[in-house]
Amino acid sequence: MKRRILDIICCPACKGKFMLTEMEGNDTEILEGLLTCTACKRVYPISSGIANLLPEDQR
Repeated sequence: MKRRILDIICCPACKGKFMLTEMEGNDTEILEGLLTCTACKRVYPISSGIANLLPEDQR
């Protein structure tokens, strides 16, 4: 996932902002990590550079 996308995307459930927990990445991309909504606390994984923003029961 490109770092510049963090300013654009929001939680699909409540439209809240994300907090990033990065586990692997470089200057331009996040390869592994977690996106946690600061409002509703839902967590979305980033795996192989792809953020999975589907609801938990559909992953």
